[in-house]
Amino acid sequence: MRLYIYLLGFGLAAVACQPSTNRPPFVPRPEAAGQELRLPVREATRRLAEALRADTIPIRRIERRDGYMESPWFDARTGRPTNRRPVGVGVVKVRAWADPARPGSSQLTVETLYRPVLDPSLPDRELEHEVARDHRVAKKVAGVLAKLAQRYGAPPPPQPQQPRPAEPSENSSE
Repeated sequence: MRLYIYLLGFGLAAVACQPSTNRPPFVPRPEAAGQELRLPVREATRRLAEALRADTIPIRRIERRDGYMESPWFDARTGRPTNRRPVGVGVVKVRAWADPARPGSSQLTVETLYRPVLDPSLPDRELEHEVARDHRVAKKVAGVLAKLAQRYGAPPPPQPQQPRPAEPSENSSE
């Protein structure tokens, strides 16, 4: 009985430590496009969703509080959601995350995915691959991110290093 109470208590403690989020349980792919904007997470999420929709990328789900959005599977040529099986680069999905960066800024990460094959034995995420950078939708995403950076500010440039004053050498005469 003690073991059961201990495990129950441990389970409740573990659940209590989990943040409540509507984001998926996985992180963006490392090759996903990214851009830092001088906007807070909720505003960056909203502006990105608006810009993607304006560029014919349908957005199905937006979680502004969590900084997440995704599209349905859609036809890359028409930008319309499709009921076709999502196989090949002609049918894609876009997912985006907005994470806090510097104070008042957000790091946007946008992945444009396709499935090269269907395999019911594998989890859906394992079947998803990033499209090539020259893919029609990947170019749209890159263009949207560039326009947002131009309008809302990219991160500040790195500060130049100040030269250190030369220290006197041991052989110098003073």
